[in-house]
Amino acid sequence: MSTPGARLFARLVDTRSALLVIVATAVWLAATAGVRPLMLPDEGRYVGIAWEMLTSGDWQVPRLDGLPFFHKPPLFYWLTSLSLGLFGSHQLAARMASLLAATLAAGGMYLFARRYRGSQVATIAVVVLLTQPIFYAAAQFANLDMLVAGLISLAILSGADALLRLEKGSPYHAALARAYGFAALGILAKGLIGIVLPAGVLLLWLLWRRSWRFLPTMLWPSGCLLLLLIALPWFFWMQHLYPGFFDYFVVYHHFQRFSETGFNNQVAFWFYIPVILLCALPWSPWFARVFIKPCWTDKDASGLRSLMAIWLGVIVVFFSLPSSKLVGYILPAIPPFAYLIAESLSIWFDRNRVQAQRWYAGTLAVAVVACPALVVGVALADKVSAKPLAAAAVIFEPQDQLLMVDEYQYDLPFYLQSRRPAWVVSDWNNPEIPRRDNWRKELADAGKFESASRQAVLLSSAQLGEQLCRPDARVLWIWGRAQATAFLPWLTEQPPFGTSGKHVLWRLTPETLSRLPLCSGKPRNG
Repeated sequence: MSTPGARLFARLVDTRSALLVIVATAVWLAATAGVRPLMLPDEGRYVGIAWEMLTSGDWQVPRLDGLPFFHKPPLFYWLTSLSLGLFGSHQLAARMASLLAATLAAGGMYLFARRYRGSQVATIAVVVLLTQPIFYAAAQFANLDMLVAGLISLAILSGADALLRLEKGSPYHAALARAYGFAALGILAKGLIGIVLPAGVLLLWLLWRRSWRFLPTMLWPSGCLLLLLIALPWFFWMQHLYPGFFDYFVVYHHFQRFSETGFNNQVAFWFYIPVILLCALPWSPWFARVFIKPCWTDKDASGLRSLMAIWLGVIVVFFSLPSSKLVGYILPAIPPFAYLIAESLSIWFDRNRVQAQRWYAGTLAVAVVACPALVVGVALADKVSAKPLAAAAVIFEPQDQLLMVDEYQYDLPFYLQSRRPAWVVSDWNNPEIPRRDNWRKELADAGKFESASRQAVLLSSAQLGEQLCRPDARVLWIWGRAQATAFLPWLTEQPPFGTSGKHVLWRLTPETLSRLPLCSGKPRNG
């Protein structure tokens, strides 16, 4: 019989090992997170919104170029704005929300697997998870996919922990509260999938275990209240401020985009099967061991194998249903995929340790090289970032006015440290805008929520002339391609400030603007 002192010592050892896993995870994932510029469009868009939230001081309404942007809820923007404010406006800080979510998901998997399956399975599961290129790269990608995947994973693990505790008659309320809390944060991260997917996985697992008598207990009123208190206030407040919010965010972005086929990235139903197998290399071939006889005849300790199989299946099927698919959507399926591989390897370890260790070490060595090599390769191949040209504009002042011509360069305000919404000149009356899922549609849709803000930043060539000739004109920086002169013919007479690839940057002072033909004869200050 163990003494209280021995139990305390064991808990301290367990806590220390868990902290070491979390710290090692954070260091591994962050090692290359700052080596490449923000990728377009996703990283530039979402970090740009967070940057604008920070600089404007408006933490309620996510804004893209000063316009309400309601494609996604605000949690990612809040976390990223906080990170930028605390650590500075650089790429590592911009990716902190994804790094945090990935670290917590890996730590949660380790603690859960260690509690119910042992330290060997837990350790292998975390190692496999962290060295799969898809997980490693997504942890260093500043968009919402890793954040919601991490929260979904933590909600499922917490809910499963609560159910297992219930079955054993152990205290379960803390675990169940965590499940509801993580689900609520998942809703604030990306909407209804934050609760729908964890609930679906846990319900199917509960039924698989024939534990339906615990269903009323799992539907805990206090947990439901906690979820509502965390998740709903922001949505109600946005509906109060913008009466069209519910129809746009819930009806259009949740149900229409899920069911309709008129959006980008339309691929076949089976798309995610090769995605998982390819993006989890070099570990994915070991998934075949899940189906060999020793694995499916080995005792399914605590039913974890069935949980992970249901978790993997629900995520893959759910995101395979819509015709529009993106690689990042499948991230919530990667933790159970890693666990199933780890458990099969652990069984192999127990049966033939020498051979298993040799293959495991070789696969791990390849993975440890492949993950950072992938990130470095992407950094070298990415040629569309605004960073090189923005870095040359060292005399840019935060209050200077930025103008983009027939293009919206998402990352430019972040790299220039601009504190004012950019003017964007284009043909905003083009009837094709609502039919194309691109930057024009994003800005045009956002402009429908605030007509005054729309008129201030989405300009025609004629409207731009009125802005340029105002007496209080600021230094104007113009970003565009060489063909920008088709929109602004007078640009042909202005020398470029700098060029990078296909893009050109011009700088016009108030004095230069006053000499433009369209401003001649108009009074100006000074």
